[in-house]
Amino acid sequence: MAKLSKKCRLCRREGEKLFLKGDRCHSAKCPLEKKGAVPPGQHGIKSFRRLSSYGQQLREKQKTKRIYGVLEKQFRRLYKQAEKKKGDTGFILLQLLELRLDNVLYRLGTVPSRTFARQIITHGHVTVNGKKMTIPSYLVKKDDLVTFNQQISKMDSVQSWIKEKRVKTPSWIQKKAIIGKVIGLPERKEIDQNIDESLIVEYYSK
Repeated sequence: MAKLSKKCRLCRREGEKLFLKGDRCHSAKCPLEKKGAVPPGQHGIKSFRRLSSYGQQLREKQKTKRIYGVLEKQFRRLYKQAEKKKGDTGFILLQLLELRLDNVLYRLGTVPSRTFARQIITHGHVTVNGKKMTIPSYLVKKDDLVTFNQQISKMDSVQSWIKEKRVKTPSWIQKKAIIGKVIGLPERKEIDQNIDESLIVEYYSK
């Protein structure tokens, strides 16, 4: 068996697609599409069921961090921010993660992965309300306009990905060509990753 990339190993560790490698994740080349692509260990995916409650909570937190490409310090900061708001802390945490600028670009369907989105943001190729934004963790707000500069929008890889339409743009983002406008907050049903946010809340509540 060919050696898996670091990102593919992360997906294998969780036993599900985290969509970390863009186009590859949507093709037959994805290791999880192949027979035997299960989490490491003698019993694969069944091993998760034998974890303690704490172990399951930890795995869910780690998986969510990997999906959104967030470091522990950033993730904890977002959790504390969610905790201060009225409502379901777990759901609010997911909303905050969805509102990150790198995720908004990904949800627009204009980039193949959140990793690619972070790269072009830090290189100064993305604007928010007409002003250059170089912070991937920037939390967009209602009525914010997000787009690329002309250099990136003309890239063959970006144009190809836009035409493929492999990522469905959620209702809280209004899309026109490569411009996205935030018109509301994410709803739980539109956060399509397999995340049990209650486990994350339990983890941080200890």
